[in-house]
Amino acid sequence: MKKISEKIIDTHVHIGGEAVGFNMNEDMVEKLLGYYGVDYCIVSNCDNVEGDHRHHLLPPELQVSQTDGLKRTLDLAKRFDGRIGAAPFIKPVTEGLTRDFRKMILDNRDMIKAIKIHPFHSNISPADERCLPYWELAQELDVPVVSHTGGCEAAGSKNLAKAAKMFPKVRFVMVHMDLGTDNSLALNMLGECDNLYGDTTWVPVKTTIEAIKRYSSKKMVFGSDAPIDGEDTYVHNRSGRRSLYQEYFYDLPKMIEREDYENIMWKNAAELFKINI
Repeated sequence: MKKISEKIIDTHVHIGGEAVGFNMNEDMVEKLLGYYGVDYCIVSNCDNVEGDHRHHLLPPELQVSQTDGLKRTLDLAKRFDGRIGAAPFIKPVTEGLTRDFRKMILDNRDMIKAIKIHPFHSNISPADERCLPYWELAQELDVPVVSHTGGCEAAGSKNLAKAAKMFPKVRFVMVHMDLGTDNSLALNMLGECDNLYGDTTWVPVKTTIEAIKRYSSKKMVFGSDAPIDGEDTYVHNRSGRRSLYQEYFYDLPKMIEREDYENIMWKNAAELFKINI
């Protein structure tokens, strides 16, 4: 892929998730770094989802512990030292912040770039008391919280904004900006909290442009969910149609100022997640 930005940081990349129908693995992530020329990505392990698409908890035999999930992520980060950061995927409903999980995070602090929550698959609000110990840890480590938004009430942007107001020293990243909506509420939430940021994952380009108009380009970071649609998620979706990210790569640079584009594609993420590239 032709390099369209000085650098590219993808803040929202995955492995795992087979229990809920995803097929994302380390080789696919390697292709992002190689063929697609991504300079750095932050990876979380979807093996740690707690529930299915209908909010039913997965049976015990399909549950993967937080520590086992994080170990797989850290192993990948070690393979690509300096190009991959880990975002521990938390299980606030079935596990909570255990002593072993906390220790693993602290012992690998140099590779930990964020803490990841999926309120839809856990069916829990980020402002729920069961989540608060994780946000206290994020504050202690000075790392952002990366959260899915959209799909159910618990996962709505209002609840993430509520958590952000409870922890003003923690940066919260609003992935999807209320997936499957017109993003209007999520856009409003960006203006309510200085420590709340937007993420481009499946977010229409017009929403990102609106965020720039309202709040400046410092409020958005590039994320993709890759390789959720396969190793070529950046190019096409599962049906073969042009991927939304082609618009981010080739259309958006013509629609906004160059400085704003570089902010979104990597500079904001480098600052927010403390990435040296």
